[in-house]
Amino acid sequence: MSSTLSSPPRDVARATPAGRNSRAQLWGVLSMAEVRWAAAAAALFALGGAFQLAGAPPVVWWTLYLACYVTGGWEPALAGLRALREKTLDVDLLMIVAALAAAAIGQVFDGALLIVIFATSGALEAFVTRRTADSVRALLDLAPERATRLDGADCEEIVDTAELAVGDVVLVRPGERVGADGEVLEGVSEVDQASITGEPLPVLKESGDRVFAGTLNGTGALRIRVDRAAADSVVARIVTMVEEASATKARTQLFIEKVEQRYSVGIVVATLALVGIPLAAGAAFEPTLLRAMTFMIVASPCAVVLATMPPLLSAIANAGRHGLLVKSAVVMEKFREITIVAFDKTGTLTEGTPRVAEIRLLPGTGLDADELLALAAAAERPSEHPLARAVVAAAAERRLELAHAQEFSSAPGRGVTATVDRQVVRVGSPALLRDSPAPGGGGDPAWATVTELEAAGRTAVVVLVDDRAVGVLGLADRLRPDAQATVRALTALTGATPVLLTGDNPGAARRLAEEVGITDVRAGLLPADKVAEVQALQAAGHRVLLVGDGVNDAPAMATADLGVAMGRHGSDLALETADAIVVRDELAILPKIIDLSGRAHRVVKANLIIAATVITVLVTWDLLWLLPLPLGVAGHEGSTVLVGLNGLRLLPAAAWRRAGRDAAATPLTTQPVLDGRT
Repeated sequence: MSSTLSSPPRDVARATPAGRNSRAQLWGVLSMAEVRWAAAAAALFALGGAFQLAGAPPVVWWTLYLACYVTGGWEPALAGLRALREKTLDVDLLMIVAALAAAAIGQVFDGALLIVIFATSGALEAFVTRRTADSVRALLDLAPERATRLDGADCEEIVDTAELAVGDVVLVRPGERVGADGEVLEGVSEVDQASITGEPLPVLKESGDRVFAGTLNGTGALRIRVDRAAADSVVARIVTMVEEASATKARTQLFIEKVEQRYSVGIVVATLALVGIPLAAGAAFEPTLLRAMTFMIVASPCAVVLATMPPLLSAIANAGRHGLLVKSAVVMEKFREITIVAFDKTGTLTEGTPRVAEIRLLPGTGLDADELLALAAAAERPSEHPLARAVVAAAAERRLELAHAQEFSSAPGRGVTATVDRQVVRVGSPALLRDSPAPGGGGDPAWATVTELEAAGRTAVVVLVDDRAVGVLGLADRLRPDAQATVRALTALTGATPVLLTGDNPGAARRLAEEVGITDVRAGLLPADKVAEVQALQAAGHRVLLVGDGVNDAPAMATADLGVAMGRHGSDLALETADAIVVRDELAILPKIIDLSGRAHRVVKANLIIAATVITVLVTWDLLWLLPLPLGVAGHEGSTVLVGLNGLRLLPAAAWRRAGRDAAATPLTTQPVLDGRT
């Protein structure tokens, strides 16, 4: 007989650091020169606007605006001049020239606004770049700085892990992190290697097994022979892969930036021609300069910049209100280009916490499901193992009273033993059945139940009372409630069914994939393997979005065209490497953001058409006739306001509700049954 348990409540979200950590982060931000200059420029601009609206003398607000020019514009101006030395012309320098031209003809407010926009953008880029670099360096902290090395006489020596050489033997005590990649020579222990493989449960390690630097040892002591130098360890290669992939992706630009070189050169050449040719033909200096300055103003890309940024920033703000943090406008624009989504398993499609999904009673025990669970939970209560916590949580959910356990002991890879109500209760892996001398302990009913549960993707935990098998618990990770609908919607939007990339075992991976509708399953992957799979998808012509949560996902996130991290339990490196973060761990947000990105791109194209049309009309007017300066400024500013307002269409909540609606309406044919319920 069997009993299926209802799902326990979701884990409470991890508390965020406060107090000193928050102050340290604030000081870290303010220590950046780009942030300080941008903040100063914005403050001076705000003061200038306030005094101008208050009717203060022009000299006051002009002084503040010009101070804004200096604080926010000196760095891009210097960068632009350096680019000129390399015979390139970027839009930053053009913006500075346009701002100065605006001030020269009395439009100092417009120029100051342009300076603030560019200074703020540069500060955000510098902040994100530094945070990512810091998080990559912090990954090295996974591996301990010191290790216990043994010589031929088993004498212990504490050394830096960087000094470990291939062939050295190290001792890893309970609770310590492994200092180097190697092979277990002696000892038995369970090692938590989720940081490398993403597996949700500790893995039994004994003689002949491989271990990785940075993984956490359990309750046993291990002697390990080092077989890789520190620079070649798996965790070191993760750092290298993230840095290399992030550097490659950093070269990505917004669509409008791809044409900035030609546009900038064209405007400068045209302006110089408007001054030089008429003067060479004998025209008067002042009207010629006024025509050229008018041309510079009406042709400046203010409206083009606003045509691109407000739709993307509105989409970013809307997504942020609904639980998705998108790190840049480049990222928001690229979401629409995704052609396939790759998911990690544990902590992404699942919640990353094992739970008791089934209780199987063996014949002739005389126990019911609650009694069996109460005995198992009483024996497991002193243990810190994730499976033990799941058993105790299941008993608490059923409000079962647990007896006091005595003579508790645990054995790595086996389980726990305790005396409960004067009965010896053993709870652990199916290997306990081989140790049982009692009739039926290794008999067909118990093994058949274990085999059935493992074939279904469960983790089987056997319960023995006085050396007789009385039941088997089936544990499984809990599928996220919106996983299946998300996979269906992403398939509809991208035209390709998502792929599952996981370090977990193939059986569990295939079972979960069947539940959510994924057919392409690639299991047992190390971080480098995930990178290779992403690259294979890209080589096949796909633009890949990778969704994950752990350190082991970070290199693949950096390699993929876009990376999204599950934020509630995501590792620091995954959060920093990712291009976007799902704050509330709701997968259903993914199809919405892909659709919203497409809508934002359509608004950007409409805005670019508006801006280009106005610029073309005004420039033609100025070249063929004499465009009055006030009319040119009015037309230029009017088009800027128009495209800005059009870009704000994606800011209301209604735009979010519409996003992904058609994909989500695809009929659902089956319901997930991971926890045993329809």
